[in-house]
Amino acid sequence: MARPVILAVDDDPPVLRAVERDLRARYGHDQRIIAAESGQRAVEVLAELKLRATPVAVIVTDQRMPGMSGTELLAQARELAPDAKRVLLTAYADTEAAIEAINSIRLDHYILKPWDPPEERLYPVLDDLLADWQAQVQPAFEGVRLVGSRWSPRVHEIKDFLARNLVPYRWLELEPPTGTVGGSPDATAAAAVREAEQLVKAADVTPAELPLVVFPDGSHLAGPTNLQVAEQLGLRTRPTAPFYDLAIVGGGPAGLAAAVYGASEGLKTVLIEREAPGGQAGTTSRIENYLGFPVGLSGADLTRRAVSQASRLGAEILTPQEAGALRLGDPYRTLVLADGSELNAHAVLIAVGVAYRQIDAPGVAELTGRGVFYGAAITEALQTSGQDVAIVGGGNSAGQAAVYLSGFARQVTLLVRGASLGQGMSQYLVDQIDATPNITVRLGVNLR
Repeated sequence: MARPVILAVDDDPPVLRAVERDLRARYGHDQRIIAAESGQRAVEVLAELKLRATPVAVIVTDQRMPGMSGTELLAQARELAPDAKRVLLTAYADTEAAIEAINSIRLDHYILKPWDPPEERLYPVLDDLLADWQAQVQPAFEGVRLVGSRWSPRVHEIKDFLARNLVPYRWLELEPPTGTVGGSPDATAAAAVREAEQLVKAADVTPAELPLVVFPDGSHLAGPTNLQVAEQLGLRTRPTAPFYDLAIVGGGPAGLAAAVYGASEGLKTVLIEREAPGGQAGTTSRIENYLGFPVGLSGADLTRRAVSQASRLGAEILTPQEAGALRLGDPYRTLVLADGSELNAHAVLIAVGVAYRQIDAPGVAELTGRGVFYGAAITEALQTSGQDVAIVGGGNSAGQAAVYLSGFARQVTLLVRGASLGQGMSQYLVDQIDATPNITVRLGVNLR
């Protein structure tokens, strides 16, 4: 992939040179820095980059410019560079326009002039936005490839594991659904089938041995466990020391927060997570009521930030790993892990969170992973394109899934046991559901 671009825009030449200088000093090695002296010139640059398929990571623009304001430029940039992070440089008098832009054009951040020193007022903001962009952008290189049937529970489990651990992957089916033209697969699906067949042949595996996971270095695993996939990816699955000050069981928001605080206080901290960091919150498509994020963020973004923060402070995160037993000693405690190994700690914090309630209705257990999924809105969203989807539940997780899947599915039906959505769902989600035409809510429903 070509070096991503950071575009700086300002009509004041001295200011533009200063912005360009500070950007080159920090980001010139990994990003390409381009300066534009007006909003119109910036639009022309973005159009050229679009034609060349050059990714734009961040746009940093002044607000008050003749001919085209910063917010007007960023509005046009949403079409030319939809994945770019948008930053507005503004004077104190223009903060109202910047705040309005958060909602109108999904502004990611605004920075008050002057931004000196950049180490305190510019770089931390851009570092965070670049990390977000890099986590969201589709990489040009070939990542992990997964071959298997959409009706395989194990394929779903691996997809979910990779997605929740923020590992880019591509899923390939040997027998995709037929297309709409002449009842045959379209060109894209046919190419994917050919690639899947070539991978299966090259790996010398039979259909019975699927799913097949192929890694970027060419190595592969047939029918692997999540632990085997994690080890091949280089994820940490085993402790590096026999003794810790603090051991945390569970990697949801509570466990990750404990890891951050423990490590920040100088405690040798280890976190043990059975599936993937983030817990139930990590599977959420959008969180809009989390303090400090006015435009909201996804569960994956929240997880990535928390894992990065805990790791930076020195906490070890073991995943997938499971604590099987706890022995109380004096003066320490011993955790027995699922693989039989042990670790000792002065203190053990249990933050195992919650699990989805299983539906006790005929056929559900047999179809789990084969069309019935628990908390899998993000993982399975693309497979619902043009389909009718039913979601069981009346809490925030169900509401967030309904809103997210409505962007893919033909029709989403929300089945709620209670008498109203407001009984168990935040009002902002109730309002979004009411405003979404392809979501139908059925109240007072019990599955049997």
